[in-house]
Amino acid sequence: MRLRFSDKQKKVFMNGKKILFVSSELVPYLPENQVSLMSYEAPRMVNSNGGQIRIFMPRYGNINERRHQLHEVIRLSGMNLVINDMDMPLIIKVASIPRERIQVYFIDNDEYFKRKATFADMDGNLFPDNDERAIFFAKGVVETVKKLNWSPDIIHVHGWMASLLPLYLRKYYADEPLFADSKIVLSIYDKGYDGELDKGLMDKIKFDGVPEESISALTVPDYNNLLKVAADYADAIIFASEGVSEELKSHVAETSKPVLPYVSLQEAEEAYTNFYKTEVLK
Repeated sequence: MRLRFSDKQKKVFMNGKKILFVSSELVPYLPENQVSLMSYEAPRMVNSNGGQIRIFMPRYGNINERRHQLHEVIRLSGMNLVINDMDMPLIIKVASIPRERIQVYFIDNDEYFKRKATFADMDGNLFPDNDERAIFFAKGVVETVKKLNWSPDIIHVHGWMASLLPLYLRKYYADEPLFADSKIVLSIYDKGYDGELDKGLMDKIKFDGVPEESISALTVPDYNNLLKVAADYADAIIFASEGVSEELKSHVAETSKPVLPYVSLQEAEEAYTNFYKTEVLK
């Protein structure tokens, strides 16, 4: 039976909790879909109940910087991230969602995110460097949070472009004390991508010292296998869509990790608060 919380109880629980939301997509910066909408609603819920939040997403080239008033944060920008033996400059931009007073951090790089699209070209073909963009995004988030010196209680991951973060936190950044007590929650959606990412993804991750046995599923870098690896290194799972594949559900069941089944948007605030409290931070 699911516990029910009063508004006062939600605020008491959330007060002071630090939750880092990392997402592939977010409204109002990109069109509304399941990922972009829940990536907005979940932080809004935490924010309205007294929690502390940070939101990170990629700064895709189809985001209108003038309309949304993005600006670069010089003190956070300037470092290079090594991606497959290449130095790639990290640029950090910020903007605010005015009606919610929520600040959003954007991970940017001209090589990876300047193009005027999110994941695919005009013909629907996945960008060949989406794998490197995902690695860059994961590293960029962690390095920026380190500069902010902000230790989250929960790191909540939404969308496949963000799905390498659990792996990198638990392997590449395993000795980083800022995240030693952080719990990773992974939301799994039914909409990912068709086809596969670059076949060299495994080698690019292995270049960072991640053992091959940790990522064996990525021999075939399709959506299901990418999310399987993410689930392996998360602490808890949320099924954020009704139509999540049986293959992914079976894999998650085998991990024996806490799972929140799909709930509607109307039920999400109650369900997520309960899940964070009783399963993630217990």
